[in-house]
Amino acid sequence: MVLACLGGISAFQVSLAAGAPFGAIAYSGATAGVLPPSLRAASAGAALVWGSAAAAVAAGRPRSPRAQRAVYLTVAGVAGVGSLVNLASPSLPERMLWVPVTAVLAVSAWHEARALRPRGVTA
Repeated sequence: MVLACLGGISAFQVSLAAGAPFGAIAYSGATAGVLPPSLRAASAGAALVWGSAAAAVAAGRPRSPRAQRAVYLTVAGVAGVGSLVNLASPSLPERMLWVPVTAVLAVSAWHEARALRPRGVTA
């Protein structure tokens, strides 16, 4: 589930950066249609970050379970904050799409991180 969510978010950001007319469901829905250049650049950067996370998860990188756990916890934290930010969006379509996606990503990544915790650790 983590990889599916990361891939979907990455693909969406790539499409925004490439000029897809999805502004109503991004960046608080302030721009209907194609985003302005500054937000397209922001989406390009976001696509790199989310895509890098997707690539790391897909490749099982880093190899160390401790470092993998850190990756999953970072993804869970960022996605959790993203859920709250999207929940605050004035755009109903954006809330309807991205709150569930980021919430599922946050919970799934947290679950994966817990599965990687060292044996004997109860927290």
